[in-house]
Amino acid sequence: MATALPAFTRFGKAKWLRPLLVLVLVSTAITLLTCVSCWANAEQMATNFTVTLAFTTALSLANGYAVNWLERYVSWRAEPVKRLILTLLLSLLVSLVVILGINLCYVVLYRGYAVAVLWEPPAARNIVFPLGVTVLFSLVMHSRSFLLKWREALVQTERLQKEMAQAAAETLRQQLDPHFMFNALNALTSLVEEEPQLAVRFIRQLSQVYRYVLDARGREVVLLADELEFAKAYLFLQRIRYGEALQADLPAPGSVPARLIVPPLSLQLLLENALKHNVALQQQPLHIGFELNLAARQLTVRNTLRPRRLGSEETSGLGLRNLQARYAFLTKQPMLIQPTATEFVVTLPLLELG
Repeated sequence: MATALPAFTRFGKAKWLRPLLVLVLVSTAITLLTCVSCWANAEQMATNFTVTLAFTTALSLANGYAVNWLERYVSWRAEPVKRLILTLLLSLLVSLVVILGINLCYVVLYRGYAVAVLWEPPAARNIVFPLGVTVLFSLVMHSRSFLLKWREALVQTERLQKEMAQAAAETLRQQLDPHFMFNALNALTSLVEEEPQLAVRFIRQLSQVYRYVLDARGREVVLLADELEFAKAYLFLQRIRYGEALQADLPAPGSVPARLIVPPLSLQLLLENALKHNVALQQQPLHIGFELNLAARQLTVRNTLRPRRLGSEETSGLGLRNLQARYAFLTKQPMLIQPTATEFVVTLPLLELG
């Protein structure tokens, strides 16, 4: 008698005419094919068309909203088999409720029969037939949806892998920037002459920084504790250069759970950006703060916002976009960039070892 169509949900104000036209055309075709005897009776044809249109519209909308609801809890990408089974079961349940409801309205309320008539063989066919065709259409349409999602996931994965490779190359390029080594060697020269013991520590920290860069190359994630140790060594080198003009507060070593992980060199990128884009003076220090929120699984890095003038080629924002792309590859939780009038704030989601 009637069947379900692909879900026509989330209509825009200017897009409702097309799905409505499709529903009317399909309902007309079903009416003409399933009620040949109605051709000679205009009233019977109109009644059958109205019921069929009610079935088609209600089943389409109900299945569409039900599937959209299911999408929030089980995705095609993460659990395709489970999603297919749950989609079919949900479609079957929702369709059964809709079909029973419309039959109840038509047979009992409109035509005045008893409720028991719904379970008798002639009327039961009006439940079994649309239900069976609905399940068939759901299987076809949701299989198609799965294939489209799968293809979309492949394209997105390929794009994110390319962006990750670009991000890794850009991060490594920044870390091995000759300017960084030049500044470090200048600082070391002064320390060797004036403070030999501090110079030894400087060499060790510099070695630790470059060892970490080489070890992290090619890895998708690293322990947050290791990343913070790297940030500590990196800040030590920068403090030799900036002195009291640079101040930073790192989380206490014992406050970081061992299971938390982040993309490698993500903190260095944020530290490098803070030093590159802001003025740091003895009278007006650049302050960098780290806030670890274990309940929300987030690490917030904020720095004083005191912009310096840079060329357009130095302010492309490529580093932050690459880091966002790396996070998008690893998790659905977004990396938040929230500058204020006085601070530049970046919040990193913290992942966990499986």
